[in-house]
Amino acid sequence: MDLTFEKNKDELGLLLAKLKRVEEKIALGGGQKRIDKMHAQGKMTARERVSYLLDEGSEQIEIGTLAGYEMYEAHGGCPAGGVVVVIGYVSGIQCIVVANDATVKAGAWFPITGKKNLRAQEISMENRLPIIYLVDSAGVYLPMQDEIFPDKEHFGRIFRNNAVMSSMGISQIAAVMGSCVAGGAYLPIMSDEALIVKGTGSIFLAGPYLVKAAIGEDVDQETLGGASTHSEISGVTDYQLENDQECLDKIKDIMDKLSITDPDQYIRKESVAPAIDPSEILGYMPDKRTVPYDTSQLLECIVDKDSLVYYKEDYGRTIHCAYGRIDGWPVGIVMNNREIIKTSKREMQIGGVIYSDSADKATRFILNCNQKKVPLVFFHDVTGFMVGTRSEHGGIIKDGAKMVNAVANSTVPKFSVVMGNSYGAGNYAMCGKAYDPRLIVAWPTAKLAVMGGTQAAKVLAQIQVSSAKKKGEVYSEEDKDKLVNTIKEKYDTQTTPYYAAARLWVDAVIDPRETRAVLSEALKMSSKAPIAKFNPGVIQT
Repeated sequence: MDLTFEKNKDELGLLLAKLKRVEEKIALGGGQKRIDKMHAQGKMTARERVSYLLDEGSEQIEIGTLAGYEMYEAHGGCPAGGVVVVIGYVSGIQCIVVANDATVKAGAWFPITGKKNLRAQEISMENRLPIIYLVDSAGVYLPMQDEIFPDKEHFGRIFRNNAVMSSMGISQIAAVMGSCVAGGAYLPIMSDEALIVKGTGSIFLAGPYLVKAAIGEDVDQETLGGASTHSEISGVTDYQLENDQECLDKIKDIMDKLSITDPDQYIRKESVAPAIDPSEILGYMPDKRTVPYDTSQLLECIVDKDSLVYYKEDYGRTIHCAYGRIDGWPVGIVMNNREIIKTSKREMQIGGVIYSDSADKATRFILNCNQKKVPLVFFHDVTGFMVGTRSEHGGIIKDGAKMVNAVANSTVPKFSVVMGNSYGAGNYAMCGKAYDPRLIVAWPTAKLAVMGGTQAAKVLAQIQVSSAKKKGEVYSEEDKDKLVNTIKEKYDTQTTPYYAAARLWVDAVIDPRETRAVLSEALKMSSKAPIAKFNPGVIQT
């Protein structure tokens, strides 16, 4: 028995158990009492609606489960950002479903809610996926309106995207299954087709109380903007349904009639099982982020057996570059290598650090993948670029800039898996969130930051001690150690995958054993738009 392997499995197993507990709590949304209240109104919860709508037994990826995690405690919390987002299948068609969670502040929009909705639309636009909105929201969360309403990436961007997506020919279906008020009322009506549920669905720019205050008119909610009003008088909605179930069934019928081609423009071959069972992946990942290891072992648990072809295998060895297949899909893999490497010059290279030769190799490989139209998958466990006199004199900044440039200008689909560290400019070079990966996920072992907690704490402590010294204050060694530990504790909290996922720096925190399945679905999703036809962030129709 390999004791290290078993220890790694046990440690990562504990991290996964914690993740499961957190996700189970988040799945309750605003709590059981509010769930019971929705059921008493004859309504399904957001998660029940999504589960009913998606094809039974089909693959799915939930985006942003941890969005808002521990971010809004003073306001009562915002589990999953108050909205459920899932990439899945409806009537056999891959699409993205966005469902407001009315158990969380009546589905009100917090800042993170807007960010999560925009991410869902971004995924839809990049991959030409149909999008389904299940609307049940009280609108903007007023105590934080200044952080959700007026800016470019705030609430209004949602409706701008509705219009752009329509011009791109992306199908949008909206079902009003609860409140849909104020500016939010534009979302379903800017979609291609709008459904509304009798008795519970309502759409209006201003509710009865505001109408009374504004113009003195007395009107009840149903007369003002209920299902009958908008289906029989205003013509705002296209279908009125008796209940949630009937509404979701109608969406399935509509999706079944869509005329969508799935070009599969990559040459996908028959899937071959990995050389090592994916369930064994936990044993290859060290429980400590400072322990060297060969990341290529992890690849054997993810890629199709005998599919790997290493590029410049003996050059720039702190990065692995390889062609391969994942579930039959062709990929180009850029992966940090955490081994301590002896070069032919008998020099030592630190694993997980990007040197000039590694950056040069990765740059050339990324360009090759773009030339061949092969999608790229980045696996992060990087502490950054090499520092020091020798590296600076050798042009590490220049070589690093070339790699970052290649990633930024890549037109093939990019995906990122943050396995371990993702620090500093290493995060950028390995296609962090700022570089438009179509999907970015993290393992429970991930850490995202400018630098590691220990290094950051020492730097910040040195600055504080130096500043105090200029004022005539003196720190004892004990005081210095206490200061370092205090800073490190705070910094370490901000580097966790939970902190990153709460802010949507990553789309999801996943079980490492699910990496192959998640990437396979992501690659299928991207096959509908395999080459970027627009600059990142600028939609051109």
